Amino acid sequence: MRLTQITHHDLDGYGAATVVAAHADPACIVHVPRYSDVGPVVDDELKRLGRAAAGETLLVTDLALEEPTIAFLRRFVAMNRRREPAAAHRLIVLDHHASSTDQLRRQGLEPKPEPDHPGLSRLDLGDPAVVVLLDEGRSATWMTHAHRALFATREADPDRAADLAVMVEAVDALDLWRKDDPRFSSGLALDEMFWDNVSTLVPVGHPAHDPFVARLLLDASRALRGGATPADLEQRVPAIRRAIVDDLMRDEPGDDPALTTRMRMARALARSDVLFRPLADGTLLSFALDAGTFQRVSDLVMAGGRARRVVNVQRAGTMSFRSVDGTALAGARLFRGGGHQDAAGGKLPSGSAFSLADAVAQVEPVLNPPQTAAENSPFAALRNWKG
Repeated sequence: MRLTQITHHDLDGYGAATVVAAHADPACIVHVPRYSDVGPVVDDELKRLGRAAAGETLLVTDLALEEPTIAFLRRFVAMNRRREPAAAHRLIVLDHHASSTDQLRRQGLEPKPEPDHPGLSRLDLGDPAVVVLLDEGRSATWMTHAHRALFATREADPDRAADLAVMVEAVDALDLWRKDDPRFSSGLALDEMFWDNVSTLVPVGHPAHDPFVARLLLDASRALRGGATPADLEQRVPAIRRAIVDDLMRDEPGDDPALTTRMRMARALARSDVLFRPLADGTLLSFALDAGTFQRVSDLVMAGGRARRVVNVQRAGTMSFRSVDGTALAGARLFRGGGHQDAAGGKLPSGSAFSLADAVAQVEPVLNPPQTAAENSPFAALRNWKG
């Protein structure tokens, strides 16, 4: 059964994703940085599941149950009722936010305590394929590990089990802000390393992104397990990261180990087909790339002849245009922007975007407006003929 995970874009959310990857093979992991994006993200997933022929499993971790998410839970149950039993989807929600219980009660829903598990409660939505667990006393990473039987298809690699346990405990101590816990400083060290590396080398959306972050967390946890202090770990991170990139680039044509790690990855990213969506005029659009990564990758993309103009759209709606033919500024002007001929910026009309598809839907009609009915009519050619 296909598994999709939707999780928060922070250390706890990625910790949960690392646990999942140790026990299953998720087909897709969606990271949500802003809670304002949760509603659109789960709505898109619900539409996709509604079209899916076979039953799938959706795992939601570390996302507070606000009003849009609660509405999604109800719609998911309603959708499942309309499906054949053999094609029913499974939904697993693991949450630990105190606000979730308050929001559920406002919506007339009451989680019930689990008698054998102090602190744990379960929400019954009348569908056995839907499991909603809440535990305010634990992190999402810890909950995902503790309740892995709900989604696991295998046991974790024995060589990694101890590293995984160290990561789970460190993230748990940090995310719940237990400053007196001796593992709290380890959690802080993991958190600093996480934010320094989560978006600067392998972008979200690239197939190597989640494996890269998961291995980084586990290799760092192995160092902590071996007695490394937070200061020791800080010094070791470049070597840990380089070893991971060496493996990622092992079969990459033209890799040059003499370059910096970021330069090497930029070469591979420039050849990737998954980070860019071609628009009707040949412009390539990327979404939420780190600014430094976009600069390097866009230069390589255009130097390689894949496109003459590239645009990167950030979640907050800011846009960066780059070109080799002087058209960056022309594109930016269509989005209330300005700058130089080959390097300019603008702003989305709606103010923000929540996914690559959403960014394309907003940019395409402005850059390449559809022809009017009159322009498409058989008489247009006659009107424009100057013979």
